[in-house]
Amino acid sequence: MRSFVYQGLPSRVVFGAGALAQLPQAIAAMGAQRALVLCTPEQRASAERVAQLLGERAAGIFDRAVMHVPIETAREAREVARQLGADCAVAIGGGSTTGLGKAIALDSGLPILAIPTTYAGSEMTPIYGITEAGLKKTGKDLKVLPQSVLYDPELTLTLPVGLSVTSGLNAIAHAAEGLYSAEGNPVIDLMAEEGIAAIGRALPGIRANPADLEARGDALYGAWLCGIVLGSVGMALHHKLCHTLGGSFNLPHAETHTVVLPHALAYNAAAAPQAMARIARALGRGPAEAPQAVYDLARDNGAPVALRDIGMKAEDLDRACSIAMQNQYPNPRPLEAGPLRELLQAAWEGARPAA
Repeated sequence: MRSFVYQGLPSRVVFGAGALAQLPQAIAAMGAQRALVLCTPEQRASAERVAQLLGERAAGIFDRAVMHVPIETAREAREVARQLGADCAVAIGGGSTTGLGKAIALDSGLPILAIPTTYAGSEMTPIYGITEAGLKKTGKDLKVLPQSVLYDPELTLTLPVGLSVTSGLNAIAHAAEGLYSAEGNPVIDLMAEEGIAAIGRALPGIRANPADLEARGDALYGAWLCGIVLGSVGMALHHKLCHTLGGSFNLPHAETHTVVLPHALAYNAAAAPQAMARIARALGRGPAEAPQAVYDLARDNGAPVALRDIGMKAEDLDRACSIAMQNQYPNPRPLEAGPLRELLQAAWEGARPAA
């Protein structure tokens, strides 16, 4: 008999095409009156649409969210929220915008409503990350978990195919590591496998027809489940490496997850055979083919598969390995510098994991 602990996370989810129209009711249900709308510079138009929907409940727009949440941006956004008298934040966009909302909440306790337009999944987690002096620091605090989330597949129709694929693979990474987490449980296993399967069938559909609302819905559904996994159990080697590469070398978040995941799975494969079998089954492959299945899903749908193609320099691989080795943490296979350096080399070259 397997012993485990399952802790559900308190969030309200509205899912479906056209769900954005329910935003005013969702804000009212939170008991909020003045919402600061957060976005990246590129998503200003979406933020303006949100502010228009909110009407008098919109306190203003902060459109300077960026990757990895630099502490300077977080401080600026907190001050704007204070000056405008905002009593909640609405984050529309991907992980960068949600991350900024969390940084505000961490300091001020301001409740967040998230409207994801990518498949990052961070809207379902109490995990935050802030980059200071070139190092990304992460933590967990229920204060940063969005109180409410609106999932509207229509808002993802304009997400470019390339970003859709890497964002989806980023979500798969959450579920994959959840399956071999030291804190795993049967409920999370179910969500993880279902989430991987939903995204695995969605990505080829999106690549074939970016306007396929059914495929977009599958991807967003899968991202939701994978996000719950990320927020419910601890992550391992893959996420540690991606935080190192993103925070210290400024590599793009979703692309980094896409490239590293097959190699992290290959590193852990022998130590976590049941997890690998679930990942492979979700992607329609044999029980020992999880690393290859994830690599092929990325490659066959046009995603990058090599760190050198997303800005990583060969001369930085030793330093990346050194940073990743600094703090030990639960992982199915112990962290060893030599094999870890080999993993990074294979990811840099874009080699397909050996069967």
